[in-house]
Amino acid sequence: MPPLKYPRWALTLLATAQLIIALDATIIFVALHDMGRALQINAQQLQWVVSAYTVAFGGSLLLGGRAADLIGRRRFYRLGMLLFALASLLGALAPNATLLIIARAAQGIGAALLFPATLALINTLYAEGPVRNRALAIWSMASAVGLALGTLLGGVLTQAFGWPAVLAVIVPLATACAVAAGAWLPADGPRAQGRSFDLAGCITVTLGGSLLVTTLVQGPEWGWTAPATLGCLLLSALLLVAFVQIEQRSRDPLMQFALLRLPGLRAALGLTFAFMSSYGVQYYFMALYFQDGYGWSPLQAGLAFLPATAVCTVGIQLAEWALKRWSARKVLVLGQLAGAVGIAWVAVTLPQGSNFWPLLPGVVLLSIGQGMTWTAMWIVAGQGVPAAQQGVASGMAATAQQIGGALGLAVLVMVANAGAGAAGSPSALAGLVRAEYGAALFALFGVVIALGLRRAPVDCGSLDGQANNA
Repeated sequence: MPPLKYPRWALTLLATAQLIIALDATIIFVALHDMGRALQINAQQLQWVVSAYTVAFGGSLLLGGRAADLIGRRRFYRLGMLLFALASLLGALAPNATLLIIARAAQGIGAALLFPATLALINTLYAEGPVRNRALAIWSMASAVGLALGTLLGGVLTQAFGWPAVLAVIVPLATACAVAAGAWLPADGPRAQGRSFDLAGCITVTLGGSLLVTTLVQGPEWGWTAPATLGCLLLSALLLVAFVQIEQRSRDPLMQFALLRLPGLRAALGLTFAFMSSYGVQYYFMALYFQDGYGWSPLQAGLAFLPATAVCTVGIQLAEWALKRWSARKVLVLGQLAGAVGIAWVAVTLPQGSNFWPLLPGVVLLSIGQGMTWTAMWIVAGQGVPAAQQGVASGMAATAQQIGGALGLAVLVMVANAGAGAAGSPSALAGLVRAEYGAALFALFGVVIALGLRRAPVDCGSLDGQANNA
């Protein structure tokens, strides 16, 4: 990789990419209420406005990571940004639920091209240790700010300009990043010779992963024991088993299974899953409760997330400070534990009126935990991974993250809807509170994973050798 001519601008572009990905995951939440009314979308279709992004993102990540490793990370940064811009424009102009859901899926594919390229660029442009930790802290700050700021910005834009604005706002930002990357990111080297995409592996893992996430999303509506659910689960399992068999026989596999010997990457798969199924989905239920339970406008609901945005950046800075003094294991345990306690606090205080102040201690605690966890888990994910495999490794961890988000949302929506009446009814509001408790349990699952984290020596040279021989 050529040296950086503009290190600060390069890091700004990489951080902005993560800001856009995270922003797009949550900016839609506060606008869902108005989308449902304007386009006459029922509750299940509304979930698909969120989940179409997750399904496409999670199903395409390994392909995106492999393509970035082989064809070029700057090329796929730019391609992902342009696809994001185009899909966002399509969504803003969508006249019905079907086109809106298609646009959200296209955004997910753009994110799947963009995310592994971005993280791989950070892990190859910055040396492992304090320099990379600092770069990842800035990148993490952009991501955490995006997750929390999305609800605020979504509320402002929805109230001022209507729901299409939450998608249209992405268009100029993503386009500008795609253009600027040509000047501020180092050019890709020559394309790898004699390497292939492993087409059979790409097809099986993309179809299998997408079908798995789709089934997790649809499970609550179909019923977990329904023939459609069981059939889709079986088909996704067969496709993923076929993927494993193909990879073991391929001369140039999509994914090096030897990477799973890296303890950091193994732990990161569980940590990213737990993170998204707890921190990543609880905003969905809070945003609905603020509007259906408290009667707040989209702007008021969005403003309620402003403290979370500010405090989350403090959590990231705290993580950077703590990682210089403590192990990643300790930082991750503290971060996930803070999240579990904070989310549970919110669940306890939500029904106690329409005043935000009782919620504030829980919001502060979970936001600090969110910032600490996000930074530390991606540092762990990249430890010991050979440079040539950074894109695929990032795709693996991010795939677990998206499956966690889809499964967490599907399970918690099922919990929220069990015995619930019409939106805003006492039973429906009680369901939203139950879902918040469920998110706290997912955060506790992350604590268990972090407690088992051990940094063991791995012969990275052998991994490099396998990558070169493949």
